[in-house]
Amino acid sequence: MTSLKSQRRLAAKILKVGQNRVWIDPKRVDDVETAITREEIRKLIHEGIIKPLPEEGVSRARARTVHL
Repeated sequence: MTSLKSQRRLAAKILKVGQNRVWIDPKRVDDVETAITREEIRKLIHEGIIKPLPEEGVSRARARTVHL
């Protein structure tokens, strides 16, 4: 498997999220490897092969139990 670093970076820039929040479908890695332009990455995003992961919030459960 080759590195998808540049594809992940481009997708993060297009989706306006951090690189760690970019999800790439493991079954379609070959398609992502061949995509080298912004237009090709946009097409993969539109097809659902690349998606942004949801934001993770800070859990307040522990803080609530401590401060009761």
